Amino acid sequence: MRGWPRPRTQIPDWPGYLASRLSQAGDPRLSRFFAAGTLDPDTPIGEAPLVALDMETTGLDARRNSIVSIGLVPFTLPRIGLSGRRYWIVRPRRPLSARSVTFHHITHADIDRAPELDDVLGELLDALAGRLAVVHYRHIERPFLDVAVKARLGEGVMFPVIDTMSLEARIHRQSLMARFKRWIGRPPASIRLYDSRSRYGLPPYQGHHALTDALATAELLQAQIAHHYRPETPVGTIWS
Repeated sequence: MRGWPRPRTQIPDWPGYLASRLSQAGDPRLSRFFAAGTLDPDTPIGEAPLVALDMETTGLDARRNSIVSIGLVPFTLPRIGLSGRRYWIVRPRRPLSARSVTFHHITHADIDRAPELDDVLGELLDALAGRLAVVHYRHIERPFLDVAVKARLGEGVMFPVIDTMSLEARIHRQSLMARFKRWIGRPPASIRLYDSRSRYGLPPYQGHHALTDALATAELLQAQIAHHYRPETPVGTIWS
């Protein structure tokens, strides 16, 4: 599987996008974030400064639900920097439901003591600035943060991410072998974080805690690169 997948024919111009947003940013926290820019798409993944990012939310719709916790862990391909880990519980703009409390175990008492997202936004953006974010399912962290920032500042925040779920899908859902298995009636492989980690022999963690899931995502990317890619793989072939 070394060398999978083939390079894309069109790589998103994330450096150009962040540069254009810098000239438009009105809030100094966003200005600092956009000024840090991002990596050249030809940068080898083995040389990239990375940060695993995970959020717990009150639901799956970024326009109807809210962020309740954020975890991030800076790392590189050979090393995870736990000393730089960050974790915040933040007060959502909508009440918690019983279902969301059961899911992520963040209670009303936790929320009552928590800061609003705007209070920690500068720290969060500074921790992300200049690093390539790594998430497991990009349709949560990036859109939720974009919508939340836009609601508070009138301008959103978008950035490139490596999606470990998408990488698993390329291998275990979209490859010729995976398609053949579906054709003969076998169920598709699970690409959830827990099941993806188990394929690489990574230890099980208790899920649905933003900091733990961020660490789990960092370890998963390290395993994916070791098994299916190379440290020389350009980030532009695996980011979204």
